[in-house]
Amino acid sequence: MKKVLETLYNIYKIEELRDRVLLTLGMLLVYRIGAQVVLPGIDPVQLAALSSRTDGGGLLGILNAFTGGAFANASVFALGIMPYISASIVVQLMGIAVPYLQKLQKEGESGRKTINQITRWLTIGICIVQAPAYLFGLSALGVPESAFILGKGPMFIGSSVIILVTGTIFAMWLGEKITDKGIGNGISLLIMVGIIANLPLSFTQEFVSRVSENNGGPMLILIELVLWIVIILLSVLLTLAVRRIPVQYARRQAGGNTSNRSIYGSRQYIPLKLNASGVMPIIFAQSIMFIPSTISTFFSDSDFSSSIMRWFSFEHPVYWLSFGLMIVFFTYFYTAIAFDPIQVSSQMKQQGGFIPGVRPGKKTSEYIDNILSKVTLPGSIALALVAIFPYVLMQTMDVEYDLASFFGGTSLLIIVGVALDTLQQLESHLMMRHYDGFLTKGKIRGRRRM
Repeated sequence: MKKVLETLYNIYKIEELRDRVLLTLGMLLVYRIGAQVVLPGIDPVQLAALSSRTDGGGLLGILNAFTGGAFANASVFALGIMPYISASIVVQLMGIAVPYLQKLQKEGESGRKTINQITRWLTIGICIVQAPAYLFGLSALGVPESAFILGKGPMFIGSSVIILVTGTIFAMWLGEKITDKGIGNGISLLIMVGIIANLPLSFTQEFVSRVSENNGGPMLILIELVLWIVIILLSVLLTLAVRRIPVQYARRQAGGNTSNRSIYGSRQYIPLKLNASGVMPIIFAQSIMFIPSTISTFFSDSDFSSSIMRWFSFEHPVYWLSFGLMIVFFTYFYTAIAFDPIQVSSQMKQQGGFIPGVRPGKKTSEYIDNILSKVTLPGSIALALVAIFPYVLMQTMDVEYDLASFFGGTSLLIIVGVALDTLQQLESHLMMRHYDGFLTKGKIRGRRRM
């Protein structure tokens, strides 16, 4: 505790770092305030039905968690930052097949700026489609017609669409400003803060349920806290773990004349992360897993439809197994997109680098690809176990979904990943000024290994 207080005091003493931290906190506060501002023309008192539909998981529950409750509040930030995330994923996937985007990826900073601009315009396009769908879907989600004070005429729909699109653009701007002028990745921080916003209420409800209703008592709460700490530590290990491949660079000569020349070489590493794909496999798998139950709702009268609904509910082992296999598949799929052994091998060859004992070129790319496949397998299995654990906890310990979601899955991995990335940036600023960071040795192991 003393170490943490000393580090916080050091952050306060460094004016630039203090300004960055305060700017970040201010931007996040603005985002959280906006998540509570209801769209004009909607009575917030009559949104209880919408809130109940977002409880207990499902697609609506995930959307509401990622927006920090803004979805259920019908707020100006109801769409959140998710349209931007969707646009980024689409642009990244299109970069595999579209030659123009492939060309931009090789143009350095100017190409990156153009890709960012394309992503922004695509975000606006997605918002224009999602905003009317959200407004017209409010009634289907249980919001009574009386909640629309001025009715659902063209004036309400038009103005609300503009507000929702503007809200997402403003949230995107907040995220980019945090990235440029603050600490951490702004977009990721907005998502993390939205997820964490639900944590105090979830823990309070769990405490009341266990103690006041005599449903396990304080001992079971203590067991849940221990489990939570253990799963957080395992998620940190999953995020930080790397397999380092040594790379030797050819010796070079320095100096103007032969008598002054010195010969030197350097040894570095290629870090292959155990979980190189992050939370994307879970997001893709969850999207696929919603399809069977969604289709079965159209055939609700048949026995087969009832069986599908039962098999693909959160509490059924068939769902757990299918979900885990989908995560393993998408982990390999997304890792293949994010990491190209041929490109890495080509860059090493151009820079005079080689892996000791492996011939440059094709042999190097095959060697890297072989190790990557071996590393990805345990990483994908560990990711699947972390994703499934909340559902197992719900069945074995009768934990509500809102709290169980913090014991694994997308929510926990996002929180852990963003927190580690933000701490790494704080560590970098402190070490540049010869201050110790949050950890005893002043660095986050694994984040700096090359």
